[in-house]
Amino acid sequence: MPENVKNSSGCKKEIHIEIPASEVMKEWERVVAQYASRAKIKGFRPGKAPKDMIKRMYYHDIRETLINNIVPPALNKKLTEEKIQPVGQPVISDLHVHENEPIRFDVAVETWPEIRLPEYTGIKVTKKDISVGEKEIQDSLEELQEKSAQYTPAEERGVKEGDYVVAEIKGKNTKTKRSLPTEKVVILAGHKDNEEMLNKNLIGLKQGEQNHFSIQYKKDHDNKKLAGQEITYDLKVESIKEKKLPEIDDDFAKELGNYNDLEDLKVKLKERILESKKDAQRRDMVEEIIGKISDQMAIELPESVVEQETNAILNRQLSSLPQQNLSKEALDSLKKDVRKRAAQNIRNHLILSKVADEEKLKVSEEEIQEEMKTIAKKHNVTLARVVESVNQEGQKEELKDNLLIRKTVDFLLKSAIIE
Repeated sequence: MPENVKNSSGCKKEIHIEIPASEVMKEWERVVAQYASRAKIKGFRPGKAPKDMIKRMYYHDIRETLINNIVPPALNKKLTEEKIQPVGQPVISDLHVHENEPIRFDVAVETWPEIRLPEYTGIKVTKKDISVGEKEIQDSLEELQEKSAQYTPAEERGVKEGDYVVAEIKGKNTKTKRSLPTEKVVILAGHKDNEEMLNKNLIGLKQGEQNHFSIQYKKDHDNKKLAGQEITYDLKVESIKEKKLPEIDDDFAKELGNYNDLEDLKVKLKERILESKKDAQRRDMVEEIIGKISDQMAIELPESVVEQETNAILNRQLSSLPQQNLSKEALDSLKKDVRKRAAQNIRNHLILSKVADEEKLKVSEEEIQEEMKTIAKKHNVTLARVVESVNQEGQKEELKDNLLIRKTVDFLLKSAIIE
């Protein structure tokens, strides 16, 4: 490797680039001429002002334009010559730009590591036995029952645990006397996540009735605005709805869909649970195979890619959590765990991609079309709509990549020794 390209680590390269003074001056004169042709300077016709005057008046703009015109092409040319494919954005430093001199600068780039696979066929993996018990079927039935629950007004009685209550609540800080915004909220009476005093003062109230009570919040309360504060509340019940669960019988099964009776529903639920367990069994075996390959390899990953994957996972995870303020310790611990998962995801993808390359696995256009048909059927939409969405949103390469990974996983499973 030439002296002006150095490996600073497995994934990092440092490049020194020098653009000859002759090229720089040629571009410099061209940029100056452009500014001169557009400059409006008192006492001179357009394009007739002396170039030295133009340089003095617009020096910083001319220099910036010169850099933008000449540095990116020089960098791209060097990367192409050295067959370097950067991951992320190259970082330029120590930029030296002076008239009549070469332009010199350093570039730091990250690249994918070159990896060598150990033996990846004939790996021994354990296939766990799977079955579906009656309790699992009953749990699924009860879950469907909960989803089919109806909520009917309960106007003649007070609030009971499990009721959904629409209430108006007003709060005031007892120390500062500052009122909190009046809110209309929906409360699941008696829920364990509610404040104890809220549940205590809500149970028994009838529609139109109200209670006055105080809550002393702990100093480490999730809501920092309430932490350590005592708040008095006026709570008024506006409506009460009680949950009514349907009976789990033949009629219940028929209302859920195309089922003949309750027994038919149970059979279909068993099939779904079994299919889900088979998918989990397959994932476990794949993770074991890739884990055994990964354990024999030392792969240094590009820091920027790990950071990007970490942030993506973290954002998804935080958005799925209830609205709450995590403590710094909890957030740091979460980030640490997510970072490990992000690194493992990238490492696994690199291994699978390398196996696909070694085995010369490819995805045909016919396989892509079949996958889009499957997606259309699964989401009950037309094939034309799926094709349009994939093409418009530029997801075809992602779809192709996912199919290739799936094909590689199938290859590893078929070539494994399953015990």
